[in-house]
Amino acid sequence: MTGSALIDELLADQSYYIEFNGHLTNHAKHAVVALHGIGADPEEVRRYYDNYAKLTAYGYGLEPPRPAGKLLLTEQNWRQYLGKRIGFADYCDFFDAEERRLGMAELLRRYVPQLLDGWVASFTHATIHLGWGLDAGSRWMAIEGLAYLAFSFVPCHAARAEPPSGGDGSAVTALIEICQAWEDDRDQLSHWVSELVAGGSADLHPELARSGLQYRIARMLSVGHPLAYRTLGWSAGKDVAACFNELYYAVSLLYLAQPGDFVLLHLITSLHAMEQIAQRLPAEQQTEVVRSFWVGMVCIVLAEQLFPKADKLATLHRTFDGRFDPADEWLAADWQQLAVRARLEEEEHNPKLVYVLLALWRRAGRPSYCRAAAGQFTRTPALPPSFEQPPTE
Repeated sequence: MTGSALIDELLADQSYYIEFNGHLTNHAKHAVVALHGIGADPEEVRRYYDNYAKLTAYGYGLEPPRPAGKLLLTEQNWRQYLGKRIGFADYCDFFDAEERRLGMAELLRRYVPQLLDGWVASFTHATIHLGWGLDAGSRWMAIEGLAYLAFSFVPCHAARAEPPSGGDGSAVTALIEICQAWEDDRDQLSHWVSELVAGGSADLHPELARSGLQYRIARMLSVGHPLAYRTLGWSAGKDVAACFNELYYAVSLLYLAQPGDFVLLHLITSLHAMEQIAQRLPAEQQTEVVRSFWVGMVCIVLAEQLFPKADKLATLHRTFDGRFDPADEWLAADWQQLAVRARLEEEEHNPKLVYVLLALWRRAGRPSYCRAAAGQFTRTPALPPSFEQPPTE
């Protein structure tokens, strides 16, 4: 079997369920894409895949697939079960049949806009599964990603956002302004967030309450805040590619302001997924991807109270704005060392970080912030006390 054939086989594998120990996401295929992308030998990738299945970084193994048969999904009723966390295999069967009927391009055009508002669901991992599957050219991984979005759907209510106007500033300057607004009213906003996420909600699935993180984010997405809805002016009049470039810069500086933060790292890897998805949609649908990402991003940071000081973010902006690495051999060696370090990591979010930022560095003219952020590895977080309780499903 050739190297590419082995990678394709792993991405098409159906031996394991999409989650384990309740709502924890199976990241094995994300790691396959990333490790292969940063130069790992296919057999090295297979070993990682097999070892991850036996014992993840959380200390649990993956679980066998759950059979289809709970839901009879049709074009008319498939939305009825969004976010109910039932019938993942049924959704796979539904989107598999729809892709065979419509083709991948039409499948995405028809269904992604209806699922896009739920991009933060499963802590962005359903979006990552879809976008990274598209990136890798894996039909089955993309089908799983669509199914996972439907299965875990939690809306971010991006339609609440005011239409962008003015066109002043950039994504990072808007983010600095949000950080300043948080800083100016920190005590009141922090109290409001704490009260919000401590409150109960009958609308949220019980498994999200067991998560802690996903529950807090879902609560924030449900209620929302003007900081998410009234700050999209930076995107007015810009094409989607320019918007994504600004978003990469903004979320990478946010990560550099709090290096190694597990939550903020997901903004980088999910942004790559959102870009891959947007590139496969008609032009009129692509702006919705930008809007949804911004609203979801701000709500995530609000829910976790992860805003750095505005001056710190502004200093990073002055440091990296317009800075590009020269085409020196030592820089290639630096990236090679980063890739080797990432391949040694059991925590698969680190090779994903390097994969995304190395690819961006290469195609965007070697912006220096990419290399700086790629070296800030994260650690697997400890599970909260809620995990002492068994899964609700």
